[in-house]
Amino acid sequence: MGSKNKLKRFKENLNFTNLFQPNRDDLIEKNFELRGKWNYFFKNDNPIVLELGCGKGEYTTELAKLNPNKNYIGIDIKGARIWKGAKESIQNNLNNVCFIRTQIELIDKIFCNQEISEIWITFPDPQQKIQRKKHRLTNFVFMSMYKKILKKGGEVNLKTDSEFLHGYTLGLIEGMGIDPIFSNHDIYSNNNAPKEALEIKTFYEKKFIDSKKITFLKFKFD
Repeated sequence: MGSKNKLKRFKENLNFTNLFQPNRDDLIEKNFELRGKWNYFFKNDNPIVLELGCGKGEYTTELAKLNPNKNYIGIDIKGARIWKGAKESIQNNLNNVCFIRTQIELIDKIFCNQEISEIWITFPDPQQKIQRKKHRLTNFVFMSMYKKILKKGGEVNLKTDSEFLHGYTLGLIEGMGIDPIFSNHDIYSNNNAPKEALEIKTFYEKKFIDSKKITFLKFKFD
């Protein structure tokens, strides 16, 4: 994408009422103004679901269409990407969707304990090199953060084409004494996979679905 297009999108982002771009230093010092109050923003008491590393927001918006009785928040640091999801949500009058441009490691500054009902992690970078382990979205540090903001019984969904990340995460939760609700290495050959995992496909997924198997893992913390 050219720099002019990025600048245009960054400018449009400033006017989207469904997109928040909190300053990192402000979050660290005083948390986010809607922390613990997200139901006031959505104007209902419906469950709140996060998509972490949402990219262009495809999964966030499609989940919102499938489940209008839930509220969805997509989080990503890339402003030019998240622009697409925010814009399309407004164009489609999706009032149960919003987006936050921030680093995922700051989500505990944006959501309070037990405020979230479900988390989706779709096609993250597996960060396979050992020196990149701290950036894996399912490492122990991130998992501890997810457990903190999730309601009791809240679920985590991991959809990926990385056998490595699937296996790594499965091993991690089993080491924590957690039995997966669902785990499969090729969901499109398994009719028992959750419909949200089967019915929604990102641009990236459609591009590689014929050459790569898509894995899916669902679990919840005790």
